[in-house]
Amino acid sequence: MMLQIKDLKVSFGKAEILRGINLGLEIGDSISIVGESGAGKTTLGLSIMGLVKGSHSGEVRFRGKDLLTIPEEDLRGLRGKEIAMVFQNVEDALDPVQRAQDQVAEAIRIHQRIGAKGAEAAAKKILMSVGLKGDKARAYPHQLSGGERQRVIIAMALANDPALLILDEPTASLDALTKADILRLFRSVIVGRISLVITHDIALASALTEQMAVLYAGEIVEMGRTDEMLREPRHPYTRGLIRSYPGMTTTKDLQSIPGRMVHGLRGCPFHERCTQRIEICQREMPPLREIGGRQVACHRGGIVPLLDVRDLCKSFDSCDVLRDINLTLYEGETLALVGESGSGKSTLSKLIMGLYEPDSGDVVLEQQKVLKRDISFYSRVQMIFQNPKESVSHRMNVLDAVLEPLVVQKKGTREERLIRAKEVLDHVELPSDDEFLQRYPHQLSGGEVQRVAIARALALGPKLLIADEPTSALDPSVQAKILKLLMGLQDKMGLAMLFVTHDISLARKVSDRMAVMHKGRIVETGATNEVLSNPEHPYTRKLVQCASGEPEKMDDRKMPDREISKATENIEINLGEGIRCRESNF
Repeated sequence: MMLQIKDLKVSFGKAEILRGINLGLEIGDSISIVGESGAGKTTLGLSIMGLVKGSHSGEVRFRGKDLLTIPEEDLRGLRGKEIAMVFQNVEDALDPVQRAQDQVAEAIRIHQRIGAKGAEAAAKKILMSVGLKGDKARAYPHQLSGGERQRVIIAMALANDPALLILDEPTASLDALTKADILRLFRSVIVGRISLVITHDIALASALTEQMAVLYAGEIVEMGRTDEMLREPRHPYTRGLIRSYPGMTTTKDLQSIPGRMVHGLRGCPFHERCTQRIEICQREMPPLREIGGRQVACHRGGIVPLLDVRDLCKSFDSCDVLRDINLTLYEGETLALVGESGSGKSTLSKLIMGLYEPDSGDVVLEQQKVLKRDISFYSRVQMIFQNPKESVSHRMNVLDAVLEPLVVQKKGTREERLIRAKEVLDHVELPSDDEFLQRYPHQLSGGEVQRVAIARALALGPKLLIADEPTSALDPSVQAKILKLLMGLQDKMGLAMLFVTHDISLARKVSDRMAVMHKGRIVETGATNEVLSNPEHPYTRKLVQCASGEPEKMDDRKMPDREISKATENIEINLGEGIRCRESNF
């Protein structure tokens, strides 16, 4: 390996900033180092440059030489010639009293046996190659725009044709158009070198690198191909980063990662913020190990399935309502189950809850087959019914309705239950004064009854929430607040949601993945943004088309109803006996 980093550790005083970093790169390799501020990304780049003054151990070998131990004179000979860095702070990287071309020429003269005129000519040529033309080469830094100053810094880094190029947040302070120009420039200059891109910008990492390493509190927690990691993150922290990034292709609303980063924790560095942690996570640091073609540091092997539905079938009076249903819901994600009325969505929800018995197939919760629905099951799984009258008894007042799950599960004392009841009522923006608590459902509006039902479902703090049209009775403003609440609980608790809806526009705002149901079958699944931007099944295309408000406009990929029906029938014939009921109200 041209660049080999082995067990690199860097500390400043008692603070350990990097902990056991291992990387190996050859000419032509490109890798991005991503993570939150304070993760240690810049420290890693500066360590390779030999510019870190803290205590360190391990090895950073370049062409066989350990950059941590070689004499300073030898290191200066490599720095700027064989190894170059585009620094994050543009203002600090340039001398304010030197013209642009003079600064590039100086970088050339330091490492090459060349006269002043030759260095000046070479500097002009390099500045031209990075897009700084004409009189701009003779300008001082304060006379240049941010993008122009960035081009000067890039020219300085490329002045001696280095084999290793480190880019530290190279577009952080640029506007969108300038950033696009600089990105095009970077794509051309990284060819034939080792390139290491340090950034919190996921779009930049995707545009410039083939490999990605996610750094958290000084440790690499996931590493693999950039495109695969962005499409299907395995570590909970990687998923959190992607959720919090405002990408143009992302449909779901932004979500944050709860808590804050702390260096030097015992065990997994992410365990205090992880919603799927187990006891070992607090004791032992997980090693990077290969899982599905990439390296993941997680005791649980990455993001784990919370719910698996396997080959589930259900008929009523010889009418096939569900046929061969398979889906997986992961810890902490929202899966939208979409389809028109009668497609079988609510029936599937009730089968999972045990309100119906399946004809065949299995429900697996936390990797254990569900054989009976006991108290343990319902402490982990709760449901918000489409019709709140199904879950809120007319004989119970508000307080009794919210308290009932806590009483059945024998959770806490009477006082603790009352505190919890008022807390969840506050979450759903309902009053908790005595007068309201004593009201009965017939004394409430439809929206208030629905919010009582939601509060009741949240009282136990379930791991899985099945939400069957949970906001159908609410006005848009209250609906938005409830959905924000549910997404907030997902952040804090790792709550997983099966979000059942016929409203695609709503599903796209709250879900990570989507499953489309048609006539009792799941006809398409995938990441929500991919399903909506490039639907493959004719029925999905029709749903998306209707949701866009242009039902009459059909391109050559759109099919009329008879072709959708024919396509679905073909799929059903391939999978087994066709659905005998055209529609169902179950």
